Amino acid sequence: MEGFQFIDIILLAMVAGFLILRLRSVLGRRTGHEQPPHKNFPAAQDNVVPLPSASRESQEEVVATEIEPAYRDTPLEPGLIALMRADPEFSSSGFLGGAVHAFELIVMAYARGDVDTLKPLLSSSVYSNFASAIQDREDREESMETQLISVKPAKLESVSMEGSDAMVAVRFESEQINVIADADGSVVEGNPEVTESVIDIWTFRRDTESMDPNWSLVATRSVE
Repeated sequence: MEGFQFIDIILLAMVAGFLILRLRSVLGRRTGHEQPPHKNFPAAQDNVVPLPSASRESQEEVVATEIEPAYRDTPLEPGLIALMRADPEFSSSGFLGGAVHAFELIVMAYARGDVDTLKPLLSSSVYSNFASAIQDREDREESMETQLISVKPAKLESVSMEGSDAMVAVRFESEQINVIADADGSVVEGNPEVTESVIDIWTFRRDTESMDPNWSLVATRSVE
């Protein structure tokens, strides 16, 4: 029995030796030339090649290519470049589409005396003027009826940056019927049979550093 146990020990030693040799061949052995391991894995900055930042001129060239052809080489181009550098998502066509919608909404809300609709669309000063005019109309017990017969495609009048505020003036040309009647329904101003051609310049503002994408109306004037 002891002979068999001795043979078993020899066989186990041979198996163990074989496993050690296999592990060393797979994992390798330290040679004394290995680099010490990094403790916190710092960034390998030696292999980072710094890229030169684009110059302001090159940035403006890139932005200029995104401006719609109708505004290139016009007085509007510098303002659009400045606005699009501050807000790369700005689109003049998209903005004008929204401006027309706002124009129609504000004109009709003013005629109805709907201050709740007007308030979020106007700056505080413009809202104060509109609300005051509506209140004066109500004090006289008058009502206003407006029909927007047509609105031509809006046009950019001016574009500028004031700090982070984008200021965009828009020209609206519309055909309207405006009538003001007293408490008895008698017309005191306007003619329900006459269509007027109205030209308005409205200025909208938005803080380009704000997460709020909405524009507010900050100034209005009519062109005679």
